[in-house]
Amino acid sequence: MTDAVADARTAVDRLLGHRILRRRSAEVSTESALRGARATAVLEGADVDLEVLRTTDDPGDPIVHGALRVSAELGSLAETWRHAPRQVLARLHVLAAADAVDAADLGRPRPDGRPVTGPAEDVLKQGEPPSAAEVAARLDALSGLLTGTTKAPALVVAAIVHGELLTLRPFGWGDGIVARAAQRLTLIARGLDPKSLAAPEVGHLELGGDYADALRAYAAGTPEGMTTWIRHCSAAVVAAARDSQAICEALMRG
Repeated sequence: MTDAVADARTAVDRLLGHRILRRRSAEVSTESALRGARATAVLEGADVDLEVLRTTDDPGDPIVHGALRVSAELGSLAETWRHAPRQVLARLHVLAAADAVDAADLGRPRPDGRPVTGPAEDVLKQGEPPSAAEVAARLDALSGLLTGTTKAPALVVAAIVHGELLTLRPFGWGDGIVARAAQRLTLIARGLDPKSLAAPEVGHLELGGDYADALRAYAAGTPEGMTTWIRHCSAAVVAAARDSQAICEALMRG
């Protein structure tokens, strides 16, 4: 696991050293954001082409709308994420689910009895979600991890954030979009990728079925499952950094 985390760090550092970023980092971040929004929407069950997102203001699918809104606002949420993660999670859900759930449920953890829905449920196949009481307790613990002091690498903390949120499914719709955004926010806020140049969502999509398998391993709650999940998240970041390297090279070629 340590080697996988180190490989991810090396891949991001290599990306951050690309000379095109001295003058065109904003373009790379913008392209990465678009690719990340498309990837997270596909992982959530949408069917959308990247080129369509470049050419339309109305993709039609509420999942895609939510993913684009989340992606557009991530940069402005990084500072708040450092000291008020529960507030940011609520905001992420409002952005992700505004076209899909009742206004009264936006940003509010689901009560017992509210079903967990969405195409991602069919893919991840996690079974019954945790109770509202367990969700509340584990969100408190997650908030403590994010606002407290830890020696854990940023990538490990981000993997835990992502795994916990997808396991808990705290809102009941759009939790995958929220979880992947929270992972990326953690990498930004903890300095691994401060300019949000790499899109881990792209990496998760590229790794295909490994994503669901690794998540189920995490949800099992064993040390082995945690290791499997962190290795997967590390591999996703490596793939994301490689994708953004390709963006940089394309800009270099003009």
